[in-house]
Amino acid sequence: MSVNVSSLNSTLQPDLFTYNVPALIFGVLLIIVIICGNALVCLSVYKEKALKTTTNYFIVSLAVADLLLAVLVLPLFVYAEFQGGVWSLDVALCDGLMTMDVMLCTASIFNLCAISVDRFIAVSIPLNYNRKHVDYRQVLLLSATWLLALAVASPVIFGINTVPQRDPRECKLEDNNYVVYSSVCSFFIPCPIMLLLYFGIFHGLHKWEESRKAKLRISIQACRSLQHAAVAAAFPPLGALPASLPRVIERDLAQSSLEELDDFTQPVCPFPPEYKNRTIQTVAYPDIQYGQPAQRKKRAKINGRERKAMRVLPVVVGVFLFCWTPFFVVHTTRALCESCHISPHLMSTVTWLGYVNSALNPIIYTVFNTEFRKFFRRFLPRCC
Repeated sequence: MSVNVSSLNSTLQPDLFTYNVPALIFGVLLIIVIICGNALVCLSVYKEKALKTTTNYFIVSLAVADLLLAVLVLPLFVYAEFQGGVWSLDVALCDGLMTMDVMLCTASIFNLCAISVDRFIAVSIPLNYNRKHVDYRQVLLLSATWLLALAVASPVIFGINTVPQRDPRECKLEDNNYVVYSSVCSFFIPCPIMLLLYFGIFHGLHKWEESRKAKLRISIQACRSLQHAAVAAAFPPLGALPASLPRVIERDLAQSSLEELDDFTQPVCPFPPEYKNRTIQTVAYPDIQYGQPAQRKKRAKINGRERKAMRVLPVVVGVFLFCWTPFFVVHTTRALCESCHISPHLMSTVTWLGYVNSALNPIIYTVFNTEFRKFFRRFLPRCC
């Protein structure tokens, strides 16, 4: 009898008393990074007037989702991982953890998708895009992000996780059909939408750049033709030649680099030697119009700051796919193929990888933003 008891204790020993210290250390560090990074994002938008833009409000919504994930979900998850994956707390608390986990992870993914929708609107229909203030469409998009995330997680609240012969030492989603449903709603639908939107954004940016270069080329050629015509007409030295390109062209040239515009964007048209180093007056040509003022007011442009911000999109998509694809593929495979053996270590690894995305989001969306970097450089030395 004593032999049987000792053998029973030896079989229970790994499950009950094996502690995963590396998981605890990594989990605590991950929680700190997520909280600090996302809290700084929210604080910077609140404090800095230059950061109060519609795009940054979407980033704040993403930061709030990741911040709540670090506060409400990760501590319990890290505690369970520290105990070797064994759940020693109440079952009702496990259901609450699963509800918040599904909701906040889904909200984080949906916010990434909402950012792509917002950027697509800014590129595709810039005339109807409000860059400074949140309008009703953006409020609707932000609200839908959280409401849909709540809808995806709501079955857990209403008891779908309560199944017969449930193992109280394991905290997971018990219903395989719900695992598939939540994976499709949280990842397999938003992911293709996000990729299509980013493809549309890149296509729109390419068309916009080509159109801008073509207009600038035509403007420069018209200016040079005008200058050559003025020289041919033998205007007096102090008379009619414009000293430089018109302001509209100079402004466009200032936004463009010489590498992008090739050889047709030299900022100054050549003048004959007798006109160099002379004070030259300007004259108006009523028959030639470089642009109608009323049209310029209505014309919406994608400024250089926005173009730089959109160049980080490949990084966003790459990190998103790297962190979340293994998680949803493994979990969906386990739900669909009950005979397939998926090790607990693989499940744990892909779950950690998905949570790491919440720490990378504030880095991606702020390190590549000049205004965020300026705020951090001013704020962090004062705190430290």
